[in-house]
Amino acid sequence: MTMKKKLSRVALVVEGGGMRGIFAAGVLDVFMEKQFDPFDLYIGVSAGACNLASHLAGQHRRNFRIYTRLMTRPDFISLKKFLRGGHMMDLDYLWDVIDAEDPLAVKEIFKMRDKEYIIVATDIEGGKPVYIKPDADNCSICLKASSAVPLLYRGNLEVNSVHCVDGGVTDPIPAREAYLRGARNIAVVRTRPAEFRKKKGMENYLSSFATRQWPKLSKAVKNQADTYSRCVDFILDPPRDVTVIQIAPEDPLKSGRTTQEIESLLADYDTGRRAGEAFMALWI
Repeated sequence: MTMKKKLSRVALVVEGGGMRGIFAAGVLDVFMEKQFDPFDLYIGVSAGACNLASHLAGQHRRNFRIYTRLMTRPDFISLKKFLRGGHMMDLDYLWDVIDAEDPLAVKEIFKMRDKEYIIVATDIEGGKPVYIKPDADNCSICLKASSAVPLLYRGNLEVNSVHCVDGGVTDPIPAREAYLRGARNIAVVRTRPAEFRKKKGMENYLSSFATRQWPKLSKAVKNQADTYSRCVDFILDPPRDVTVIQIAPEDPLKSGRTTQEIESLLADYDTGRRAGEAFMALWI
């Protein structure tokens, strides 16, 4: 199969998935090494938005370093903290460590003149997705808000006067949003196999209960599996005037959302690199 370029916007959409995001880190590192950048619209969710930030800043292997050196520390993902009333996934700790040890070259992102970068979050009051065009001043808080998974992170972040949590709740794979913004060639980096669909589970009910203070958000969390399926439906059966190609692992990754085992992370990074190389071979 080949992918033909058209005279329209070309989008790169990157899914989240916590520690599974190291697959996307591999894809993007290969793109950077090969100077492969046909895209003019980038949309990321949660870990996907963070991966894109490093990529757009030109920081080769920064994502790899963060996943394998910083996110594997016991203070980031901690059941003990959670049981004591803290965060299961402590973004406050992680953001402080990243800023100190491997900061984002945020100003480099916004030197782009002909490219658009969008971060997806969820409005806790409306229970709807928020598509944020960040700037150098608020990029860090936007990325943190997009990554704040209800239940795993006990709180929300304010962005442009809107209190937000994880974008994956309401638009986990925003290919449709890319289409609405004029993209007619869309590459989607998944952290799940191409036809994967979520099933409603206990986490949805627990997260829904934890967010009951915001009824619309609580409902969105409970219905997250259905929302995910609608995103997959669009990717697998898009409108006739758009081409969508997935960059996805053929089999489930070894890593899960909270995996900190280095061997699994390294294997999934290598899988991402191979998937990125295979995708570039399709581009004519």
